[in-house]
Amino acid sequence: MKYGKNKEHDALPQINLALLYGESSRLPVYYRSLPGNISDVTTVKRLIDELSYLSIEKVKLILDRGFYSEENVNGLLSHHYKFLISVKTSLRLVQTMLDEVRESLPTRQYYNSNFRLYCTSRTIAWPYEEYKPRLGAVESGTRRMYLHLYYDDERAMEERAAFNILLDSLEAELREGIRNPEHETLYQKYYEVTQTPVRGLTLNPKQEAIDKVERNYGYFGLLSNDSKDPLEALRIYRTKDLVEKAIANLKERLSARREGVSSESHLSGKLFVQFIALMYLSYIDKLMHDQDLYKSYTLTKLLDELDVIECYTYPGHTEKIGEMTKKQKQLYEVFGVPLLA
Repeated sequence: MKYGKNKEHDALPQINLALLYGESSRLPVYYRSLPGNISDVTTVKRLIDELSYLSIEKVKLILDRGFYSEENVNGLLSHHYKFLISVKTSLRLVQTMLDEVRESLPTRQYYNSNFRLYCTSRTIAWPYEEYKPRLGAVESGTRRMYLHLYYDDERAMEERAAFNILLDSLEAELREGIRNPEHETLYQKYYEVTQTPVRGLTLNPKQEAIDKVERNYGYFGLLSNDSKDPLEALRIYRTKDLVEKAIANLKERLSARREGVSSESHLSGKLFVQFIALMYLSYIDKLMHDQDLYKSYTLTKLLDELDVIECYTYPGHTEKIGEMTKKQKQLYEVFGVPLLA
């Protein structure tokens, strides 16, 4: 375990967990713990090597923008993996396309009522490079890729509100003289700060820098070497919510927020048990979706419904199960679990 940045801002050693899910099975198939100071970009290099070793066929990787780098994209292309990755709007290739469609994209012809957003696509020539060890040379060329751009009104409003909250907090820190060392770059980026004996502290917003952020409100992009249609690409990308939900289940239901172990071996053992438990939990979640059980239950309520069933044994006798309600018997039937006598 190593120190790194985490969303809870805890000053504790941490691990990152790489988790791979099957898109159709909706079940976890692979996990690996990483030190908390390992970046997402570095993780992809190791993942590519391990997928090759595991001989997993027909791989399609769905990655968030933290995994994006030119080196990672080239690595995925060299292994002929299909992928879909979120990209920052600040990237040059995204800005180039965005400048072309910024005025026309938020118009009726690009609107989709099901997703409630605007979208368009471009086929681009990706500048591909691959090092060939046997030849001792770099092979270069282009690969066909698909860049999908989206504009979401609701997202634009949320981003505007979040950015104004950030600016409010920066101004408060400067005016109160409580500067956060982690915000120094932001102070310099968005404000001209002057102080005189007469006028005291004066803050002048750098409007050009602020405008540069505001013009990208509501826009986001996806890059793929497989998905040609922007709506299908978005549908596929949103399936990664399954993994995010699994991480939440690990943290909350399976007590992985703070592992509470005293050694690396204990950590490895606990993670393995939690991974097996996650398989069961994911299977229950999948079955609930398949059988429309979410109309009547939440996952927690369903588990609570079954949790009160007692199972007991006597020496020399077969296992017995306690009294069950009609609902509990119906759930056993749905899950294909035989009732004990």
